[in-house]
Amino acid sequence: MKSREGRLSIGRHLEEAMTYATLETIDGRPALRFEHMLAYPVERVWQAVSAPAELERWMPSAVDWTPAEGETFEAYGATLDVLEVDAPHRLAWTYAGQPHSFDLAARDGGCRLVFTHVTDDRSLAAQTATGWHTYLKRLEHLLAGGYLSEEEAHQGWEETHERYAERFGIDPAPGRRFAETLRAGQE
Repeated sequence: MKSREGRLSIGRHLEEAMTYATLETIDGRPALRFEHMLAYPVERVWQAVSAPAELERWMPSAVDWTPAEGETFEAYGATLDVLEVDAPHRLAWTYAGQPHSFDLAARDGGCRLVFTHVTDDRSLAAQTATGWHTYLKRLEHLLAGGYLSEEEAHQGWEETHERYAERFGIDPAPGRRFAETLRAGQE
């Protein structure tokens, strides 16, 4: 197991390489799009984004799926529907009516990962982008052979949120309230 200093060193390197999300519109709805170049084969990244044992190490709510097209189940109070599985290149699903997808492609000896989340509320885009930013950082640690705890991953959440709010031209107040609620729950 890597020391805390080793994990933080990996974290600084990965944070420097991390690309910020863009806010787009898909079918008239706000959509967050993350694009990252990863130094791992597509097959390795596919394993990390589709296998339940790997998902539980980085995703906010790991699911016990196959995944298989047409698979539907309740997860954390909402319905998850697997829409498309084209291993190891595309995985698409809806969760609580919001489309999500991973698109993976071999590039320059590694993998280009594109993660898209179509949301229902543009006013929460900075908060949602910050959450995914945090979890994709955990994914990169997993791929590098490390582990980043929830607590470590959320360090700097407020600063990242403020950058997204400014970048998207969104009122940061909802995300600030969310962060305050989280802090209050930890005390």
